Amino acid sequence: MATSDAEHPRHDASVAASVTTGGLAVMISIGAIGYALDAFRLLGVGIYTEQFLAGMLALALALGFLNLPARRNAPRDGAPWYDWLAAGLSFALASYVAIDYPRFPAMMATAPWPLTAVCVLLLAAVLETLRRAAGNVLVGLCLFFIVYALLGHLVPGRLQLRQIAFEDLMIYLAVDANAVLGSPLAVSVTVVIAFVLMGQLLFLSRGSEFFTDLSLVLMRRQRGGGAKIAVVASALFGTISGSAVSNVASTGVVTIPLMRQGGYAPHQAAAIEATASTGGQLMPPVMGAAAFLMAEFLQIPYREVMLAALVPSLLYYLALFLQADLLAAKGGMARIDAAAIPPILPVLRGGGTFILPFAVLIVGLFNFNLEPSTAALYASLAIIFAGVVLGYKGNYMRLSQLGAALETTGYAVLEILLIAAAAGIVIGVLNVSGLGFALTLSLVQLGGGNMYVLLILTAAVCILLGMGMPTTGVYVLLAALVAPALIQAGIGSISAHLFVLYFGMMSMITPPVAFAAFAAATLANADPMRTGFEAAKFGWPAYVVPFLFVASPSLLLQGSAWELVLAVATAIGGVGLVTIGVTGYVVRPLKAPVRTAFVVFGIALMIPAGAFDGAIWTDIGGFVAGGALLIREFVGARRGAAPSNAVR
Repeated sequence: MATSDAEHPRHDASVAASVTTGGLAVMISIGAIGYALDAFRLLGVGIYTEQFLAGMLALALALGFLNLPARRNAPRDGAPWYDWLAAGLSFALASYVAIDYPRFPAMMATAPWPLTAVCVLLLAAVLETLRRAAGNVLVGLCLFFIVYALLGHLVPGRLQLRQIAFEDLMIYLAVDANAVLGSPLAVSVTVVIAFVLMGQLLFLSRGSEFFTDLSLVLMRRQRGGGAKIAVVASALFGTISGSAVSNVASTGVVTIPLMRQGGYAPHQAAAIEATASTGGQLMPPVMGAAAFLMAEFLQIPYREVMLAALVPSLLYYLALFLQADLLAAKGGMARIDAAAIPPILPVLRGGGTFILPFAVLIVGLFNFNLEPSTAALYASLAIIFAGVVLGYKGNYMRLSQLGAALETTGYAVLEILLIAAAAGIVIGVLNVSGLGFALTLSLVQLGGGNMYVLLILTAAVCILLGMGMPTTGVYVLLAALVAPALIQAGIGSISAHLFVLYFGMMSMITPPVAFAAFAAATLANADPMRTGFEAAKFGWPAYVVPFLFVASPSLLLQGSAWELVLAVATAIGGVGLVTIGVTGYVVRPLKAPVRTAFVVFGIALMIPAGAFDGAIWTDIGGFVAGGALLIREFVGARRGAAPSNAVR
């Protein structure tokens, strides 16, 4: 009895923490919805954008301290007293900034010590919660930039900075509109939260189940059907999912067992799912909310970003789809059991439930030019209506689940908000110290004036910096640090930003830290590193196509109609040839020299005609030689060379 009584305080603390964190998570979602609907103006309350951002940061910091343990991945049973203290203090500091912000411009000129102390403590709270959410690497990066800004005037050479006082730097980073309270946090608390909420509602209304069922129906009885279902389902769900890992978790629980049953090895099944889920972050219309961030950074209409990203993402999925098909043929894999395929009519009838919100989203964005956050909220209302009134396969969403959606959304965006605040620190240092210009100049000079050397260096930096971060965090950081160097070298702004997004996202399937691949490996009971290398092989277009659309923007649908048609057609043909070479099979197994030839001729065919003078001849050569190889293989197979059933 005494033991039970002793446990009551811990139980009460756990309940208090759970209730408090749930309330904070809901308030984050409601705050974003209210701002998107312009609720402050409708209520007659006039505030600066920075005041709203500081208020949202107060909620995020308090939630971070109470929900995230000081030791990452440690079990969490309530919050210790020091986390309650840190949560209360950080909430008070950020709330003070929100309330008293109108007086700050005058105070910043004199940098009084009380304001400096507030800013130092606020930045420390941001970095500590970031450490708990994302680990030490990003925190170390932020601290490096802060220290470099303070000591950079002592560094000789072209990376020397102007001297800046400690108090001036702290105040600038904490409260200036070009730092923590800047555009990354602004887009995250409006656009990103709105789309994450849309994704949560879609999941609660059984949207992920519909996407899987639709994929089953579309891929019915095809060879390699399980893998093709994974590709289609992950592409559909990934267009609105803000995380490759969550995409793996929601669709992989169905698709990975299907692939295993069909004959795929565990690491192959996991790799296909991870690659397909990662590609969803590159697929319009939502692109993990990166499209809207890109439009904000470049100050261009969203539709331009979406159209530019369309062809590269389709090439990515075309290659993955073909690899799944050829791998199934190469291994003689069984088709999906007919009993596992749902009836067509119920799936298609219920599918209208999920077509409606996407139609609302697209029409709102393109026909009515709504703000992305507003269009996402209208789409969310359409999901609620469809889920509550129409349902799917006799299952209906309950209104009581709306609270759960708001709470889950708040938890889901916490890491994104903290990374956005950290990106604001980096951006602030780059702006106030002149380091941004120095880094851009240094990276360009390091490339030695050769654009492709610069691109290779940039790709490596993007993969390194992107390891383990969600889509929005990856893009915001790389857009601030790396994209300016590409633009300075003469690369088009959309090409540069898509380039860094692609290589930042490929960190999800690129060893040694391939989070999406590791998550899929867990579901498949496969070796994580082997899965990562297999996923990198499946995702090969994402390592090649960005170099091509930088060389010629025709792959981004920029140019004359003839240039676009030629570039897309040759790219499709080239993807097919390279995929054959990578897989090692077309109608029969291929020997190593033939596989190499397919890859070489395929890449030659993929090069856009406008990439450089005479590039049209690489297309012609790739087309003729690749066609000759295909004819050779079909003729050889017809003469009786039977394909092997061994999976290699």
